[in-house]
Amino acid sequence: MGRNRRQKARQMAAAAAAASSSSAQTHIVIGPTTIIDNQESQRIQKREEEEEEAFSEAMELVYGSTLPMAIHTAIDLGVFDILANVGPSVTLSAEEIVAQMPTTNPDAPAMINRICSLLVHHGVLGVSLDDDIFHRRYCLTSVSKYFARGNQQDGVSLAPLMDLVHDKVYLDSWSQLKNAILEGGLPFSKVHGMHAYEYAGRDGRFSQVFNTAMFSHTAIVVKKILESFKGFENLKQVVDVGGGIGVALNLITSKYPTMKGINFDLPHVIKHAPPFPGVKHVAGDMFESVPKGDAIFLNGILRDWSDDRCLKLLKNCYNSLPKDGKVIVVEQILPVFPEMTTFERGKSLLDMLMMTQKPGGKVRMQHELFDLAFGAGFKSISFTCFVCNSAVMEFNKKDKESVSFAL
Repeated sequence: MGRNRRQKARQMAAAAAAASSSSAQTHIVIGPTTIIDNQESQRIQKREEEEEEAFSEAMELVYGSTLPMAIHTAIDLGVFDILANVGPSVTLSAEEIVAQMPTTNPDAPAMINRICSLLVHHGVLGVSLDDDIFHRRYCLTSVSKYFARGNQQDGVSLAPLMDLVHDKVYLDSWSQLKNAILEGGLPFSKVHGMHAYEYAGRDGRFSQVFNTAMFSHTAIVVKKILESFKGFENLKQVVDVGGGIGVALNLITSKYPTMKGINFDLPHVIKHAPPFPGVKHVAGDMFESVPKGDAIFLNGILRDWSDDRCLKLLKNCYNSLPKDGKVIVVEQILPVFPEMTTFERGKSLLDMLMMTQKPGGKVRMQHELFDLAFGAGFKSISFTCFVCNSAVMEFNKKDKESVSFAL
């Protein structure tokens, strides 16, 4: 019996050795009935790995809301500002971060460590290790610098926009998205009984959240525009329609001090607008009429409204411009075919937000913007530059050579 077992073992070893030196097509015979095909085994393993990857991606989507909630909590606790204040070359432990918070909770360092660890996994924070491998130290990245309220010049960041998007007024609207699809209507209006701009006129707290978000985001975008866009040169008067409290025109007229600016928005917005040199604040309804100027600036306005409302607005702009006037439009543009890139994912996320919060709002494709411009009477469209994931365009009353992006 023992001799037979040893002989069988030698036969199995010999078969395995022979198989390892032959092609992938060779069958390994182990015992009288078990046959394993190397190539088939590899295919099975690959399918299993792909299934594991797909499951992991699906689970990441299930828990996906955790990430922005964690970021918003870190913003509220001042984590990004604490890291920004120590400088780019300094790292802090969770204990050192918590030491600058108004808390006596003994569990706070462990909780902050877990939040920071999540943010590291998503590239929002950087991490290094002390001699103790379990003792992590954190720092800002090129992404998280945008969440430090005071990290950038003039104290503007994307933190106020995060406050707006995660405000209860906005978040409650998502509960009605399914019903809006099945029954019609706007999710925001189904929850609050009016659209967002009407609501902001009645809720002072939300109006402040909204205006602060628009101020900070606009400042970031317009500063980038002014670095490369030359279309404001030689203009005598520019009208910023939907200009909020006037931050865009303040930046524009600061660079072009001979220019006069008219900041045009709803009365409940204008009443909070501070004075700026060279800027006149005017209250009104852009769907009724628009103040006259050499050029009209529409920064992220068209995506807030339906095609019919956009056509009405653009026709009002057309009528308020001289014969050689133009509308300067800043908008994100969706590609015809969805792409799995950071740029395009961001646009699609914004499009979903518009569908939920704004009356008829949507991020448009290039041809849809063309239809609006030409439908309002403009003769040509010029694409001038691309900043902050947005195209800067000119809708011209006069014929000019139209230039389009390959989108």
